[in-house]
Amino acid sequence: MTNRPTPSLLALAALISLGASSSAFAADATPAAPAASAPKPVRGVIKVEPNIAADAADLDADTRFQRLANDYIEALWKLDPDAAIAAGRYEFADRLPAPDRANRAQALAFSEQWLKRFEAVDGKTLSAASRTDLGQLLNKLRSDRFALTELRQFEWDPSGVNVAGPLDYILATDYAPLPVRLKVISARLAQVPAYYKAGASLLKQPTLEHTQLAIDQAPGVLSVLDEIAKAAQGPDAASLTAAERKQLLDRVAAARVAVDAYKAQLVKLLAAGKATGKARSFRLGQALYEKKFGFDIQSSHSAEQMYQRALKAREALLTQMADISDKLWTQTLGDAPKPEDRFARIGAVIGKLSEQHVKRADFVKEIRAQIPELERFITAHDLLTQDASKPLIVRETPVYQRGVAGAGIEAPGPYRPQDRTYYNVTPLDDLTPEQAESTLREYNRWILQILNIHEAVPGHYTQLVHANKSPSLVKTLFGNGAMVEGWAVYGERMMLESGYGDNAPEMWLMWGKWNLRSVTNTILDYSVHVLGMTEAQALDLLQRQAFQTEREAREKWRRVQLTSVQLTSYFSGYSDIMELREQRKQALGASFKLKDFHEQFLSYGNAPVPVIAELMAQPKGTP
Repeated sequence: MTNRPTPSLLALAALISLGASSSAFAADATPAAPAASAPKPVRGVIKVEPNIAADAADLDADTRFQRLANDYIEALWKLDPDAAIAAGRYEFADRLPAPDRANRAQALAFSEQWLKRFEAVDGKTLSAASRTDLGQLLNKLRSDRFALTELRQFEWDPSGVNVAGPLDYILATDYAPLPVRLKVISARLAQVPAYYKAGASLLKQPTLEHTQLAIDQAPGVLSVLDEIAKAAQGPDAASLTAAERKQLLDRVAAARVAVDAYKAQLVKLLAAGKATGKARSFRLGQALYEKKFGFDIQSSHSAEQMYQRALKAREALLTQMADISDKLWTQTLGDAPKPEDRFARIGAVIGKLSEQHVKRADFVKEIRAQIPELERFITAHDLLTQDASKPLIVRETPVYQRGVAGAGIEAPGPYRPQDRTYYNVTPLDDLTPEQAESTLREYNRWILQILNIHEAVPGHYTQLVHANKSPSLVKTLFGNGAMVEGWAVYGERMMLESGYGDNAPEMWLMWGKWNLRSVTNTILDYSVHVLGMTEAQALDLLQRQAFQTEREAREKWRRVQLTSVQLTSYFSGYSDIMELREQRKQALGASFKLKDFHEQFLSYGNAPVPVIAELMAQPKGTP
């Protein structure tokens, strides 16, 4: 799972699925630093000088469109500085978006205005590259409108009101000297009380689950504020004047009061919701779910059709896993009687093998040690070009991001590809011995390797490094989650097909269990949000039928209550990539080379798989 926010007017709604959250609409503020300190863009959609007085009619259709796209992106950063920060642009970082009604009205008007302009573009006059850029922009703007007018997550998800993410990025990113960044942070902090007041005013019957999440994340927000205060008093901030430092610390204190007050208000809302039974359900329902699925996944299939496909894929996986388990039975369980029920049979073998895992204290250390091994395998088997100048840093997940997923990649935006990429891993320190053992069995000797393939090499980390090199800024910025997650799932199977794990049946069985997780994610998400699956039914699906430990199953139940549609992205993207690979094999015949397929596929940024398929099918030399 990726943790870097995708730039969007709907960051407030989207980031809940990532474990961190922030709102998304701008408010005017006094600049905290001179304009010269702001980073200049290092790339754009197209290199067109803004002061050239050429008549637009004299430009070709592609150039006119790319100018329009560039104008939209630059206007978006002014409206939505949180999204700009996520992309690596810090010119407007001193402005804290205030999620009030006026700014939401402004955001809706902005989306409607730009939607009309892009809908007026004749896609038939554009090259394939520009035409698919146009499709991405139209989808983004329609998705923004849907979230503002129909989904309205800002009314029922209090966890969207959270200042931690952008503050952490500003503090941790060396786009300017620390004293300059602290001045920017100080300006943001001055707006925090009004920000929380505005966010609270929009809440209408928030769900119990999202309210509890916001309460649970409050200490993490406070920890970011503590880090700011510490930095302000450190030696690297010595050039701040005494007045500037005092002002910053006073604003940190005021922000802490605002966070605590918001948390206290949520505690009351939670109690009232439980007492009255009038809290909104976390379930989206079919109408909203189908629409959200269409915008988020961008598949040629509906949500219901993808659910049906997942059911078929599940059956094929279980058949394969049952066969491997039969072959491993005596080796793992000796003379123990073999159950007739295939779930019991598969589960018994997996359970015995899962006893082989790292020690609790070595969990993060082992993940860190495996990354170079994966990189060496990729190089030795010539599967993909890797960029040694973009090292991956494995670290413990920042406190404010904890609560939804245990591991994830936090990658830099396309404007600052040189910045660090973090592999956030939540340590097991705070778990009871029983909880820790459950987690370690879930991420056993084999699955821990598959996790690292998914999250790091050649999964999310590798894919996002390539995405930042794409010539299409549109496809990189406004990418498709199903492609991103699908590539990570595809990487798991591709590595094993290429010989990783020495073709051991234990590795293939555990891959089956892990891949079954992606398939089950789709079944679970649709069943819960559309079909009304209960907690007991969900836990049975996850534990008995998908062989997940109790702790893992309960965490997934929590996640499906806090997110929607995102869990379907893994299977949807994976199945589309596998289908595309087979199509390219048939089209190219003997000239097909796996490395070439991978590098061409990744060259299109974060575009949806159907868009990539269209672009890969273009004759060489076609723009």
